[in-house]
Amino acid sequence: MLTAEAGAAGAGAAGARGRIGSVALVIGGIVSLQFGSSVAVLLFPRAGALGVVTLRLVVASLVLLIACRPKVRGHSRGDWGTVLAFGVALAGMNSLFYQAIDRIPLGAAVTLEFLGPLILSVATSRRLLSLVWAALAFGGVALLGREGFDGLNLVGAGFALAAGGLWAAYILLSARTGQRFPQADGLALAMTVAALLSLPLGVFSAGGALLDPVTLGLGAAVALMSSVLPYTLELLALRKLPASGFAVMMSLEPAAAATAGFLVLSQALGWPEIVAIGLVVAASVGAVRSSAR
Repeated sequence: MLTAEAGAAGAGAAGARGRIGSVALVIGGIVSLQFGSSVAVLLFPRAGALGVVTLRLVVASLVLLIACRPKVRGHSRGDWGTVLAFGVALAGMNSLFYQAIDRIPLGAAVTLEFLGPLILSVATSRRLLSLVWAALAFGGVALLGREGFDGLNLVGAGFALAAGGLWAAYILLSARTGQRFPQADGLALAMTVAALLSLPLGVFSAGGALLDPVTLGLGAAVALMSSVLPYTLELLALRKLPASGFAVMMSLEPAAAATAGFLVLSQALGWPEIVAIGLVVAASVGAVRSSAR
């Protein structure tokens, strides 16, 4: 009996350590993603938003293909349909988001984009309290548009909102891909689809600038920071972390983006912007916790 109890206690402690490690992985992925986005903004004058997206997706797909070596045989038509849809969502989400941060500050873009997952969380919840969280989030967005950032560029805001819609699709398709493919094979294949879709647009937009050594080096850094590292860390974290807990921590994305924009891009924040971002973060945390209950 004592041996069994000791074993159970040891397993519980190991599980707790695993969850703490998973939390660290998620936070590391969030920080890496947002600082990678800041570096991408610095690269826009060299290759443009579409060119940077192409560099990011192509380098990320090559790294994942080499690391995962996914099998291309033995998959059903449904498997390939899921991968193709996942790749389209990845290409669209990244392209629209980079168009957004080319026009509006990073913190504002991520806050608006985060409405996609937030609405998804509210829509899948059957609790009346979810409407309160939705109202809180939209109040924050209204404040952001009215008071923040000296007047928000409407085109940039539209791109961010559209990217948010595809972010919600990304969440659903990522889960479905993970169920159909082992390890990160599905992600590697979907990233390849996204790279192939973005390549013609990037070449047309940036041309020979994509072959500049400095641009290639910075683009590779963006790919590692914004795609390879965060997606891999999230994949590892979700093996031991409940989806609800993961979603709560993802609510830190707007705050992390605002911090990265301030430190790297000197995008100063005033009290209206800080309050607006705080409202969206609080609404997201509340919505996810309500759904979990």
